[in-house]
Amino acid sequence: MLDYRFIKENLEAVKKNIINRNMDPSKADADLVARLFDERTALTTELQSLQQKRNENAAAMKQKLSAESRAAYIEEGKAVKERIAQTEKKLSDTEEKLSEAGRQIPNMAHPDAPVGKLDTENLEVKKWGTPRTFSFKPKSHIELGESLGLIDFERGTKVSGAKFYYLKNEAVFLEQALIMYALNVLRRHGFTPFITPDIAREEVLRGIGFNPRGNESNVYSIQDEGTCLVATAEITLGGYHSGEILEKSRLPLLYCGLSHCFRREAGAAGQFSKGLYRVHQFDKVEMFVYALPEQSESLHEKLRLIEEEIFEGLGLPFRVVDTCTGDLGAPAYRKWDLEAWMPSRADEQHPDGGYGEVTSTSNCTDYQARRLNVKYHDDDGKNKYVHMLNGTAVAAGRAMLAILENYQNEDGSVSIPEVLVPYCGFSKIGPKSGTDDAVYRTIKK
Repeated sequence: MLDYRFIKENLEAVKKNIINRNMDPSKADADLVARLFDERTALTTELQSLQQKRNENAAAMKQKLSAESRAAYIEEGKAVKERIAQTEKKLSDTEEKLSEAGRQIPNMAHPDAPVGKLDTENLEVKKWGTPRTFSFKPKSHIELGESLGLIDFERGTKVSGAKFYYLKNEAVFLEQALIMYALNVLRRHGFTPFITPDIAREEVLRGIGFNPRGNESNVYSIQDEGTCLVATAEITLGGYHSGEILEKSRLPLLYCGLSHCFRREAGAAGQFSKGLYRVHQFDKVEMFVYALPEQSESLHEKLRLIEEEIFEGLGLPFRVVDTCTGDLGAPAYRKWDLEAWMPSRADEQHPDGGYGEVTSTSNCTDYQARRLNVKYHDDDGKNKYVHMLNGTAVAAGRAMLAILENYQNEDGSVSIPEVLVPYCGFSKIGPKSGTDDAVYRTIKK
C-alpha cells in the first residue's frame, strides 16, 4: 500500500493516478484515506495526552494527601481511565477503517507508463523475430493437441469442469522440458530455485495484492480454513520473508519458484481465451526479487531481458509492450508484457495471426512490502521497506501453445525447439497410428 502521509501530502496526484488506472474513485477513495489519517493522528495525540494525565494522577496519588484530595484524585483517575478506554476504541476502529481504505489505493504508476484504459493502448517498445509464413493452412494448438494425442480438453471438462485439461504423451515431456529449460536459465543468472506450497494464508494474498474473497476474486478460497490455492508463486515467494528485517548486504535476493497455479478466471471469455491460453490450472516458473529501492528499476529491466532471452532461445517471435495505466495491476509501478506470436489469433484485421501475452514482469516498489512488513536495516540505523519485483519465466501452457502453433509442419507433425530437445529427448512430435482415443472408441463400440 501507499504511505498514508504520502497520500495526504500528494492527494491530487494520487486521485489523478486512480483515474488514470481506470479505477472507481468511490472504491479507491483517497479523500477518505486522508480524512481517516487525520482522525487517527488526532486520536493518537488525544490518547497520549490522556495517558500523560493518568500518569500524573498516579504520581499525585503517591503523595501525602488529605482524604478529600485523595477522593478527588480517585474520581479524576476513574474519569481519565474511562476516556482512555473510549479513545482507544475510537482509535482502533479508525485504524481498521484506514487500513481497509488504504488497501484500495493502487500504487503510483511510473511517469513514463502510457496512460490508457485498455490493453489495446499498451505501447509496443520492441519486436524480435519474424512471424512464420506458412505454405499451408496452420492449425490451432487445440486441433494439433487433439490430432497428435497431446491434450484432452473434453475429458478434462468431464472430470474437473470447464477450462481443465489432460496433457498426454509427448506433451508431458514438453511441459517438463520447458520448466527445466527456464530453471536452468535462471540458475545461470544466480536465482535460488524453490518449489513452493500450493496453499497460502489469506493475509499473504492480501499483502501481495490479491483479493482472496468475493465475486471479483480470481483465486480459489478454501472454506473455513482462511487459506487459498495460489494463483502464482509470486504469492508464496512474496510471503516468504513477510514480517522480517533483511540484511542490506544480502540484497538483492533473486528467487525463482515452480508452482501449480489455480485461477478462477471469472468473466474471462472470447475466442482467444480458448484452449491452453486461459485455464483454471497450469504450471509456471516465477521470478521474484527483494531489492533496495535504488536497485529496483535496473532489476526490472534485468527481469525483462531474462524473459526475452528465454523466448529468443525458444525461437518464438515476440513483442514487448509497456503496459498502460488502466491495464496495470494495483501493486505495479510499471509492467512489461511479452507477447508471443500465435497463428490461431488470426482475424479479419490480422489474417496471419496475432500476439498474445505469455509473460509479464512488474516492479511493485515498496507497495507489497508495506502490506507484508518486509524491511531492511539501512546504514543510518533505520529499518526501511524493500522493493519487490516479479516476473514470469515460463507459463508452461501458453509457451506450449506458441510452440505447437509456430513449429507445426504440413504433415501434421510439430518440431521441437532445439534448446528443449536435450530435456525432452525427442525433436519432433508426429501423428500416431493408433491414439488412446481411437482405442477408446473401439472398445466403446
